[in-house]
Amino acid sequence: MPGVRSGAAVIEYRVGNSGQVIVFTSSVLACFRRHRQIRWFQREGGGQLFARFRFKERWIVVEEATGLRANDRRTSISFIPDRKAEQAEINNRHHEGMHYIGDWHTHREDMPHPSTTDFASIGECVLRSMHDLNGFLLVIVGRAAPPEGLHVSFHDGACARQLVALSRRRRLR
Repeated sequence: MPGVRSGAAVIEYRVGNSGQVIVFTSSVLACFRRHRQIRWFQREGGGQLFARFRFKERWIVVEEATGLRANDRRTSISFIPDRKAEQAEINNRHHEGMHYIGDWHTHREDMPHPSTTDFASIGECVLRSMHDLNGFLLVIVGRAAPPEGLHVSFHDGACARQLVALSRRRRLR
């Protein structure tokens, strides 16, 4: 599968009782690690998550985390993405067989907690977007190493469900 090295370390999250599993590839985890707000002067960053679906295994393999675009507005405590650039990313990735499945951004906390604004933003995104999914992911990247330093939740537009990592370092086949 393009974008996934055989034997690469991943982190998995079960999606409720659906039988589906979200799989974050090593390249996505490396992106999260690179953009953590470890120093006092670092601003929030973020982007979008793109995945391929492995229907047989019921896996949603997150292969790419985009972000840190020139026209994003970033402060130490806020991140407002360039929506036009995001739509272009969605269109381009769709032509490559990848699907937009949610957003990620950083917080200046070891173990991050979503704000009311974070929940409202992803909920609005679910309701206003044209898609065939049951909802979108919200990933907040904290300062601690994954999976402890990640908040991962699934949003259907009405409610949010926090997901818990199944394994720290499984190898994708």
